Amino acid sequence: MSRVALELKGVQQRFRQAGNGFLEVIREADLKLERGEMVALVGPSGSGKSTLLHIAGLLEHQAEGDVIINGTATRELSDDKRTELRRTTMGFVYQYHHLLPEFSALENVVLPQMIAGKSRSEARVRATELLQRVGLGERLDHRPAKLSGGEQQRVAVARALANAPAIVLADEPTGNLDVHTADGVFDMLAQMVRADRVAALIATHNMEIARRMDRVVTIRDGVLGAA
Repeated sequence: MSRVALELKGVQQRFRQAGNGFLEVIREADLKLERGEMVALVGPSGSGKSTLLHIAGLLEHQAEGDVIINGTATRELSDDKRTELRRTTMGFVYQYHHLLPEFSALENVVLPQMIAGKSRSEARVRATELLQRVGLGERLDHRPAKLSGGEQQRVAVARALANAPAIVLADEPTGNLDVHTADGVFDMLAQMVRADRVAALIATHNMEIARRMDRVVTIRDGVLGAA
């Protein structure tokens, strides 16, 4: 199996503006992520970070170029195949946890596994293990409203890793947390990503956290560059 989990090749994205012009959001982006590698994506608001993550996560079709997941080129795949690949190889963490409020922490980590085809009993075992790893073994039955912000984000990380993805994409995963809590969540995420040999692309405004990753990639006016 290739060490490269995610590759962007010549990715471009543009949106039609009022009139006849186009807004170039991503320009000829090339990027490779290896298993076990954490890469920070930094840039000012509006620079294209979220768009790049959406394209890398097969949530949005690019105008040009290709996204290669575990050696599979995705540009010509059907929407069904893209959805299947996303479900089986990717985990997502957002600035806001987006947990289902009516379900417990355990159930929030069980559900994506059942959607992927696991039995409830298998999913409960995996979810319990992950929540224990993120320090929430005593909070399995708590609903999100009974958890702190940091605990909610830990559940979100466990959920992202529930289906043993090759790739984790995170958009400001600590941006809604205080400094101390953000450090704890990042340390936990980094430990799990490296232990499980996951490739992680993490958009962040926090340069202290960015410098603790393996590489920092900048984006400005849609152009990727090394920090």
